[in-house]
Amino acid sequence: MNGRLIIVRHGESEWNVLGKWTGTTDVHLSDKGFQEAKLFGENLIDIPIDKAFISQQIRTKETLEHILDASKQYKVPYEVSPAINERDYGELTGKNKWQVQKEIGAEAFENIRRGWNCPVPGGETLKDVYNRSVPFYKQTVLPLLKDNKTILIVAHGNSIRALIKYIESKSDAEIAKTEMIFGTILIYKVDDAGKLVEKQERHITITPTPK
Repeated sequence: MNGRLIIVRHGESEWNVLGKWTGTTDVHLSDKGFQEAKLFGENLIDIPIDKAFISQQIRTKETLEHILDASKQYKVPYEVSPAINERDYGELTGKNKWQVQKEIGAEAFENIRRGWNCPVPGGETLKDVYNRSVPFYKQTVLPLLKDNKTILIVAHGNSIRALIKYIESKSDAEIAKTEMIFGTILIYKVDDAGKLVEKQERHITITPTPK
């Protein structure tokens, strides 16, 4: 199968800068986030993209638009899917992560932040995100890969971790130790089940503005 799957996390958002749990809240990219999206596009200029999928959050659309502009692929069709929305953080949404860490302790904080099945009041676990994003991947994206299409997914830390868990066959414990991808483009070739055959990473670096 010659199709390729490209996965990119949206660029830095305005709430990322503030250290807030964002989840499904609609916030825009920061200036740095727009720069990151442009660099993603420049690093994908050699790979013709057939179709893209984004979440319902505006930061993925802004990232996609800058990727397509920078890679000079202006006519790539895209679809919006709630299946790859960011994790809903419930009552934690809008709270400062590091303040919460001080309040509940490092271990409980890491369980909430990275754990496989750690609930938050009114929100989702990573397992919940997996249970919506992986069926979408198998039913909607995989047939296109089997048709030798190159597909771009622009999503979020947790929806991407959920896809990584399936594609790379990671255990619950392994995915709890898997960090969010920042400044990284994942490029996969997969088998007929959508599992990893080959993986490539491309990394971007923002050069700090001289003071």
